[in-house]
Amino acid sequence: MGPLHPASARVHRPTGRQPVSVAVDDDLWSAIGDPTRRRLLDLLLADGDGTATSLSERLPVTRQAISKHLGVLDRVGLVHVTPAGREMRYQVDEAQLARAVAQLSAVGATWDARLRRIKRIAEAIRRTAHETHETHETHETHETHEKKEKD
Repeated sequence: MGPLHPASARVHRPTGRQPVSVAVDDDLWSAIGDPTRRRLLDLLLADGDGTATSLSERLPVTRQAISKHLGVLDRVGLVHVTPAGREMRYQVDEAQLARAVAQLSAVGATWDARLRRIKRIAEAIRRTAHETHETHETHETHETHEKKEKD
């Protein structure tokens, strides 16, 4: 998948390991994984933009904590920051958010495919075990019938 944000100096790229065969930015998902940061993204998307002060008035979190959360979102490229007087105005980078959604969809599709393969393997094992059991029962029935005929 290439860089997630043009300001590549601010975005940590994953190391050589590529789990689940999809390029996933761990820092991006760590940022989105926090419930407060997800709520901040929701508010910014709904309102178009906001400052640490305006956002802290709507959440049970201090302005300082909001600023730290917004800093994390900025570092992974999920928000743009624009100076507005003495404050900073934050706005969601919708292209970066779309990339995050695409990554999540790709990871979900990969896991869906893996689970389908696991299901097919489990069903094949079950069928084989069932067929082996039936063959064994048929063999025992045949032996019992032969024994009765000899008696």
